[in-house]
Amino acid sequence: MRSSTSQRTSFSAYAGRGTIALLALGLAVFTVSCKGGSDTSAHAQGPQAMPVKVEVARNVPVNDTSEYVATLKSRDSAVVMPQVEGVITDIYVHSGELVDSGKPLMQIDPSKQQATVKSQQDAHAAQQANVAYAREQYQRISGLYAAGVVSKQDLDQSRTALEAAQAQLQSLEAQVHEQQVQLHYYKVDAPRSGMVGDIPVHVGDKVALTTVLTTVDKPGSLEAYVYVPVERSGDLRMGLPVQLVDSQGNVVADSRITFIAPQVDNTTQTVLAKAMIANNQEKLRNLQFVRARVVWGTQQRPVVPVLSVSRIGDQFFVFVAEPGQNGSFVAHQRPLKVGQTVGNDYAVLDGLKPGDRVIVSSTQFLVDGMPVTPQSGA
Repeated sequence: MRSSTSQRTSFSAYAGRGTIALLALGLAVFTVSCKGGSDTSAHAQGPQAMPVKVEVARNVPVNDTSEYVATLKSRDSAVVMPQVEGVITDIYVHSGELVDSGKPLMQIDPSKQQATVKSQQDAHAAQQANVAYAREQYQRISGLYAAGVVSKQDLDQSRTALEAAQAQLQSLEAQVHEQQVQLHYYKVDAPRSGMVGDIPVHVGDKVALTTVLTTVDKPGSLEAYVYVPVERSGDLRMGLPVQLVDSQGNVVADSRITFIAPQVDNTTQTVLAKAMIANNQEKLRNLQFVRARVVWGTQQRPVVPVLSVSRIGDQFFVFVAEPGQNGSFVAHQRPLKVGQTVGNDYAVLDGLKPGDRVIVSSTQFLVDGMPVTPQSGA
């Protein structure tokens, strides 16, 4: 009896354990099936679209410009050079000093010239005595001729001697005046009012007619000498806008072309154009090199942010969000031809049209054909 009861208890325990194992196996199969279905669904959906910020390309007025190196020259600057040769004995001014017209600047040793003037003056005085004697002779012979004492020939000879003496006196007078004028050149005076520039010479230096002693600059307007390559000379015209810009591209002065050279410089193959520059605040200097921007005209061009443009070699690219299927968008890399910068944007010459959605964020993570979700940029 006990044996039968024990057998029934063992069979029931075994049956319970089998049921639990079957339930666990079924649960595992269900779980695997669910996971497999989930993976298959995700695989069917494909990669998720990357959210990116976009800006719509728009047309803005863009100046067609070219930049050249220009030289500023003062219209009120005088280069002081000696008119005689000699040794400098005195310098009366210093660089940066304001002087009036006619003020002495330097003195060149006049000793030799003073001796020449003295010699000419002595010769002139001697000739004056000769003229006085010849005049007295002529008057005396004229009286004798009237009295019939001397011949007509004697009268003519005395007249000729007087005229020759007078002519010699006039010649000496001219020579004395010339040497006195020459003596005046040994004192170098300011040709105009203004500021004395650099003085490269010193007391004791011997100067020639080609030696630059200093300059006298009058504060005021300057003239920009712009050398335009001959390839663009046909676009030059009077009144064309010219801007002087600093190293950061900021405009420091505005002007217009007032002169165009009629010929090409044979050495540089450029055409000289000039523009008047007002220098009211005296920020610019004579003979200063500056960047001159010539504005040829204005055109409507699309612009893109500089940070959205990538460069490979000499080629520029941007990513554009283009419509795909079912309202989706795909990033496509597009080559560009860019012009000058307008603020923080590039002017686009080719490769983009107004209305294109330019991707401006996460461009370093994009590849051509990648799905994206456009969002409005700042």
